[in-house]
Parts: sequence; C-alpha cells; structure tokens
Amino acid sequence: MRRVDYDKEQYRDYARGRALTERQRQVWIGAFAAVLPERRPLTGLDVGSGTGRFTPALAEEFGPVIGVDPSVRMREVAEEHARHPDVRYLAGSAEEMPVPSGSADYALMFLSWHHVQDKERAARELARVLRPGGRLLLRANFSDHHPRPWWLEHFSRGFEIDAALFQPLHEVIRTFTAAGWRVASFGTVVQPSSGTREEVLERLRLRTLSFFAQLSPEELEEGFRRLERAVAADPGAPAPEFADTLLTLERQA
Repeated sequence: MRRVDYDKEQYRDYARGRALTERQRQVWIGAFAAVLPERRPLTGLDVGSGTGRFTPALAEEFGPVIGVDPSVRMREVAEEHARHPDVRYLAGSAEEMPVPSGSADYALMFLSWHHVQDKERAARELARVLRPGGRLLLRANFSDHHPRPWWLEHFSRGFEIDAALFQPLHEVIRTFTAAGWRVASFGTVVQPSSGTREEVLERLRLRTLSFFAQLSPEELEEGFRRLERAVAADPGAPAPEFADTLLTLERQA
C-alpha cells in the first residue's frame, strides 16, 4: 500500500470527496448507539478523525469527543468546518494518543485502521486509553468481507487492488485479542444511497480514496473513462446501497 501523506495531498478535497448525506450519518450514529451503553454522557475518541466527518455528530449524540489525527492540514480543516463546543482536535495517532489512561468510554475508528503502521502497538494504546469495559467501534474493510462498491468494477483489477489494502478479519481480531480485547459484536450496516450515480462520480473525481493512490496515471485515466461512459447511460439513477462491516471490540478488565 502506498501511504497517503494527508499534509501534502487530499486534505483540500477530502471533506467533499468523503461527504456523507445526513441520512447516512444518522444510520451510522444509530449503529454506534446500538453497541454503546445507554447512559449519557459518554466520553469518546474519534481516532483518525481527519476533517471531522463524524466528530461533531458523536458529540451531539453521546457527549464530549476528542478527535485525534496525525495530519496538521486535516485537523486545520476540521477546526474550521467541523467545530462543536464539546469537540477538541489533537495531534496524535492510534499508536500514540495524547490522552490519559482510562479516560474514554469508547473510541471510533472509521476507515482509518488500514492506515495504522504498527497495529500491535495501536491495539495496546487503544486499550490503555479506554476504561475497562470500554468499546472500540472499528468500521473497517476486510479483505475477506469486501463491500465491492458498484463503481470499482470499471477499474482494471479494481477489486483485487482495493481488497489488498485491507487485512482479513481473523488477523485483525487476533491482533486485538492478543492485546486484551474481546469481540463484542460483528455485523453489517446498510448504508443508504450516496445520491445519484452522477453525484457519486463527481466526488470520486476528487480521488480522496486510498484506492486511487495505488493506481498508475494510465490506470486512473482508463478507469475513469469506463466509469464515465457507464454513468452517462443513466446519470440520474440512484447509486445502490451496500452493506458495510462494523466490528465492535470490548476492553477487558
């Protein structure tokens, strides 16, 4: 996997390229609520918070949140466009978080696990910052549970290249159980449509997915040509829903 340096690329367009509809955000918040304690407030960590796609919504629903991200540029965007009175954004990473031990009730990692370089260290660090019984909401793709989005088929070796970015589920579980976690639940969340196919294409053109960083210029050009031809046949058709995986882990005492 070619690493993406978010301080040099993508940060300008990330929020637009990875935007969620309000309905999509509500569905995800509901899925998180279903696996978290009912009491409020809960203290949360948004690990790999990026431009703050979820951070204010987490604060609104559950209580105070610290967004942790290593990218200066991404945090700057979040601080300008994703402010909330119960949100702070701090420099850090999954391997090294600037918060006291046992200070949070839950942590969310939404499509950021595949960027973590030292996964064993991250699993231990996440256990450190959560209270006993605290939960980690790991919204990640897994190579053996791949969502296969509709547009990916138009890129040569698209499914193969995208799946290679992610670990199989059993490897992720093994890493966490070795660090004192247990699996609380694993399931899928049906994400509503992102809009029309033309609207999705416009966001994809911003190339804010890790997948695009793995392709050569020639592969990108040819893939987008194919995708544009397919979308032009029915641009107003709604993009299909698809099921995303959510792994919930619990920190053991």
